[in-house]
Amino acid sequence: MIASSAHADKSDKKRAEILEMRAAVLERLYDERPETRLEIQNSVGYAVFSNIGVNVIFISGGGGKGVAHDKLTGNDTYMKMGSAGVGLGLGIKDFRAVFVFHDTKAFHDFVEKGWDFSGEADAAANSGKKGGEASGATTLSKKVNVYQFTKAGLALQATLRGTKYWKNKKLNKSKS
Repeated sequence: MIASSAHADKSDKKRAEILEMRAAVLERLYDERPETRLEIQNSVGYAVFSNIGVNVIFISGGGGKGVAHDKLTGNDTYMKMGSAGVGLGLGIKDFRAVFVFHDTKAFHDFVEKGWDFSGEADAAANSGKKGGEASGATTLSKKVNVYQFTKAGLALQATLRGTKYWKNKKLNKSKS
């Protein structure tokens, strides 16, 4: 019973950290692109992720966590992400991504089946308030927009990378 309670407390803490990250990322997105506030208000759902990626010469990898919010039901689904790839690159990039879904099926497919993406080329340099990046909004289709920005890091890369998104079973199982 005590072990179960400790696990629930740890899961609650992880969920709270993810929700804090979501709030901070959305606040930054709204500051940098005020029009996204209305876009998210009119969406069927959105997902916010934090990811750290590492590129070392020919190999890249990364992992992160996030949450998808279904605006129709009000439910949050906690998720993970992972990536691996090959290509020329060097650096570390701590980035945030916001997916805005304009289609119920697209949102449901993302949450229930996960998504895979591949192909990436960018240059990013950011240290606190200094620096810049060569990434921003990407329209995957009329159904989904993706906004990406670095939190901190420096990377120069051209990689073929697969990124997978999936449900975090532990954090969704023990939600109170």
